[in-house]
Amino acid sequence: MSIPSASVFRSLRNSNYRLWAAGALVSNVGTWMQRMAQDWLVLTQLTQHSASAVGVVMALQFGPQLLLLPWTGFAADHFNQRKLLIATQAAMGALALILGGLTVAGVIQLWQVYALAFLQGCAAAFDAPVRQTFVAELVGDEDLPNAVALNSTSFNAARMVGPAIAGLTIAAVGTGWAFLINGASFVAVLISLLRLRVSELRPNARAVRAKGSLLEGFRYVWGRPDLKTILGMLFLIGTFGLNFPIFISTMAVGVFHADARAFGLLSSIMAIGTMSGALIAAGRDKIGFGSLLPAASVFGLGCTLGAFAPSYWLFAGALVVIGVATLTFTNATNSLMQLSTAPSMRGRVMALRIGIALGGTPIGAPIVGWVADHFGPRWALGVGAASGFAAALVAAGFLVRQSNRAVIPGDPPSPAFSRPDGTLRETRDQS
Repeated sequence: MSIPSASVFRSLRNSNYRLWAAGALVSNVGTWMQRMAQDWLVLTQLTQHSASAVGVVMALQFGPQLLLLPWTGFAADHFNQRKLLIATQAAMGALALILGGLTVAGVIQLWQVYALAFLQGCAAAFDAPVRQTFVAELVGDEDLPNAVALNSTSFNAARMVGPAIAGLTIAAVGTGWAFLINGASFVAVLISLLRLRVSELRPNARAVRAKGSLLEGFRYVWGRPDLKTILGMLFLIGTFGLNFPIFISTMAVGVFHADARAFGLLSSIMAIGTMSGALIAAGRDKIGFGSLLPAASVFGLGCTLGAFAPSYWLFAGALVVIGVATLTFTNATNSLMQLSTAPSMRGRVMALRIGIALGGTPIGAPIVGWVADHFGPRWALGVGAASGFAAALVAAGFLVRQSNRAVIPGDPPSPAFSRPDGTLRETRDQS
């Protein structure tokens, strides 16, 4: 059954969202250029194909998401979100320009990549929760799932283009220019933030500063079995499954002996799957917990297919499957956690979500990199497959418990879900 385009793109009727989306699309292309170029720089220019070094870069880049909790969520809930975004986006743009300058000058060293990756991660740690909750200020709760899905569509449309452009750029003029282009791309999102119609924003309820508010997000989530289940699934897949820079780079270079252009093409092909998953999510009117079980299962299946792929193009096909599953899973967790959380708590809850999903990278990426170095890239993909299947078991356990609770007389439903299939209730938690 086809999905009406008006339903899929309904958030674009909002002028502020259109402006934000346009700036973000340009910046996202640059971001994907940098990600691909950074992996290539470390894997082929600064080391002798060391997957462990790529894992260290990932650990330093994503570790601050967990290290800086709960300050990042506190900032998202207490400070002006538009102004905070301007600061974080400007900082990330400046760091990209520094990395590009050092690389073009021919003086870049591995320790400098490590240091800049960590600083970039610190800026991104403050940027991510406010960027995700800021969408609600642009469109309101009614169109929030659609806007979240369209954001993912934009991010993955850029993922289709960015790595391919990076591969061509590296082949033509060198790795450093990909970083410089990314730094310049942040100008687009800064202009969009400065030109937003502030009077038309729908500000989220700001949390009141009080003793203990930094830890309030942890207490809030601890009392929500549904949120704890989602975070458990995110930890498994985020820590051991979302290590695509290692998976793709080691398979491309170590197994299929690809050059920079073929490496970049694999990331772009994966984006076909992720963008398809995002568009499907954008057309949905309801978000249910039940969608997490098949998404995690298909993620595990896709990694399994990739691990056994005998050729470059069959591996590329497996990446499409992984992409669809990844976006279905991450978008569902994003919308479910935002819509079932009190507005004044969203920043802290989303910071915790991002911290768990990405903050496990310092644990998982070095392990996956070590597996790739010592046992081969296919075994590293096997680790990713196991994470997907384990997360599916966690989801299945929660749905079974929900089904059992539903038949106990007088037993209240869970705070976020009232049906065994996990369909989101219309009422919102206002506690």
